[in-house]
Amino acid sequence: MNRGSAAGRPGTKRDVPAPPLTIGLEEEVLLLDPRTFAPAPVAAQALERLGGDPRFTSELPADQLEITIGPAQTVRELTAALAAARRDLATALDGLAVPAAAGVHPTAPVAGQLQSGARYDALHLEFGELARRQQVCALQIHVDLGERGRTVVVHDALRSHLPEIAALAANAPFQAGRDTGLASARPVVCRLLPRQGVPPALGGHDGWQRELAWGDAAGALPDTGRWWWELRPHPRFGTLEVRVPDAQTTVTDAAAIAAFVHALTASLAARHDAGVALPVHPTWRIEELRWRACRDGVAAMFADLDTGAQRPVHDILTERLRDLAPMAERLGCDAELADAARLLGAGGGCAAQREIAARAGIGSVPAWLASRYVESVIDRETGGVPPGRATAP
Repeated sequence: MNRGSAAGRPGTKRDVPAPPLTIGLEEEVLLLDPRTFAPAPVAAQALERLGGDPRFTSELPADQLEITIGPAQTVRELTAALAAARRDLATALDGLAVPAAAGVHPTAPVAGQLQSGARYDALHLEFGELARRQQVCALQIHVDLGERGRTVVVHDALRSHLPEIAALAANAPFQAGRDTGLASARPVVCRLLPRQGVPPALGGHDGWQRELAWGDAAGALPDTGRWWWELRPHPRFGTLEVRVPDAQTTVTDAAAIAAFVHALTASLAARHDAGVALPVHPTWRIEELRWRACRDGVAAMFADLDTGAQRPVHDILTERLRDLAPMAERLGCDAELADAARLLGAGGGCAAQREIAARAGIGSVPAWLASRYVESVIDRETGGVPPGRATAP
């Protein structure tokens, strides 16, 4: 959701800008009843137990929290911090709720309770029942590009890759106890609100400022955090926030998505720095691929944004991962990028959820998600496997 947060929050309080290409993330977390695994609207009580820990904040739904991590120098550092935050959250929630991560709760009603507070009450007043339907969770990844003009140039080019990220990170096949037929139902829910999906090209920093000024004058953007597209720059800090991924069930999968985004963003920035003109494609073409990613995930057929020629997204992502490998090695996230290849080969998180549902029914999926939430990071040296990787109810 992140309806109330400022763009680029990880690192925005720093006095001195972080070195370029540092990375942060925000993970939206489901809070589940420890007996029924239904949504537990206990976010306020959970935050009291967490005692003001700045890593944890509220969200619009009363059955969600958000974890904020970063900025970090590497995805590996980020992953360790996320794993620690997940463990600390699970400990603090003991007896009150259990945490889990997915794009949408598989069996919950389509509308839920909302958190109270001035910002959230205003959103409820403006959007009514549609606000209560925003029961969705994202993984938002921030990359610091160091300079606002560079950030906006990379933003306009990275738009074309949002469908690839969405396909790899699709993790929400179920809603209200039914298989939606989609790899991710989350973007369908998000679309009920304005400024969703693929953002417009901004055409440079001045263009970005003009859009913000118009939104302010029109009453659409009382603050820049209302720029809710699946990709957005921060107007002050030069960070770029990738908001298209679903929340990932395990730490390892979250790290894989973060590594893919980190290496891809750095690769585009390097090409820009080398004087290469980055392509900027029409929004409607990217939106067409975004829909295919939503529907079919890594099993989708994508079309070339220039020619329209179609290819399996699995082949496109396989090539992309190969091309990004040298950059990932320079960034220190080569092992995590290899996990992105594993995630691709497994069909993504949506395939894992469907496998559990096929074995034990959709009703068993929330408990399985909770069982996978607190996961040890793979020991790269020993080749250990995180606990629970092969387990199921």
